Amino acid sequence: MTTVATAPERRRRRLSGSTAALGILGLFTIGALLEVLPRIGVLNRRFFPPSSEILTTLIEQLGEGAFWTAVSDTLRGWAIGLTIAMVLGIAVGVIIGSVPFLRDVTSSTIEFLRPIPSVALIPLVVLLYGTKLQSALILIVYAAFWQVLVQVLYGVADVDPVVRDTARSYRFSRWTQLRQVVWPTALPYVMTGFRLAAAVALILQVTAELVIGVPGLGRNLGVAQSSGAVSLTYALVVAVGIIGIAINLFARALERRILNWHPSVRRDVAR
Repeated sequence: MTTVATAPERRRRRLSGSTAALGILGLFTIGALLEVLPRIGVLNRRFFPPSSEILTTLIEQLGEGAFWTAVSDTLRGWAIGLTIAMVLGIAVGVIIGSVPFLRDVTSSTIEFLRPIPSVALIPLVVLLYGTKLQSALILIVYAAFWQVLVQVLYGVADVDPVVRDTARSYRFSRWTQLRQVVWPTALPYVMTGFRLAAAVALILQVTAELVIGVPGLGRNLGVAQSSGAVSLTYALVVAVGIIGIAINLFARALERRILNWHPSVRRDVAR
C-alpha cells in the first residue's frame, strides 16, 4: 500500500532539495575558484595549491593505514571526552538546578570558571600527562562540561512551578518527579548542550593533538605543516572539516529523533 505525501511534506522536500542543491553549488564554486586562482598566479601555489591537488592528496591518504589510525585516535578521544562531559554536566546540573540554595551558592563560581579557555590548562596537562590521551580528555571535559551544565540548569529552571507543585502534592517520590516532570522539560536543553559540546569536544581534541602532540589527525597536521608538505596540510584540514560536518549532522539527527515528540521538532518537520 503506497502513501501519498501531503502538501506540507512535498513543500518541505522541495525546500530541502533546493537548500542542498544550493549548498553543493556553493561548494563547487569555491572549489573551482581555489583551482583557478593558484594556476593563473593570483594566489601563490607555494602556499595555496590547486584544489585538485589537495583532493588528490586526500584520496591518497584514504588508502593509508596510518591515516585511519589517526582518525580513530581523534574520534576515540572525542567520544570519551564528550561522554564524560555529558554525564557530569547532566548529573551536576540536575542536582544544582533542583536545589535553589545550591544554584544561588554556585552561580558566581560557574560564571567565573566557565569563560576560562581550556587552552590555558595546556601547560598543566602537559606537566601531568605529557602527550597521553589524558591530556586531551582534561581539555575536552573542561570545555564541554560547561556547555552541558548551563543548558541543564536552564532546562531544570524551565519546569512549570504548577506542575512541580502538583507532583509534590500527589506525593511523587523525588525519582518520579525527576523522571516525569523535570527530565521531559530539561531534555530539549540537554540535546542543545550535547550539540554544542560535540563541536567543542572535536575542537579541543584536534587542538590537543596539534599543540601537545596527542596521537590523532591534529598531530599529523602539525607534522605535515612543519615539514613543508603544503598539499598534505590542506588535505588533513579538509579531513578534519569533513569529520566536523559529520559530527554536526549526527548530533542534529539524534536531536530530531529523541525529540520527535517536542513541538519545536514537529514544527520544523511540518515546514
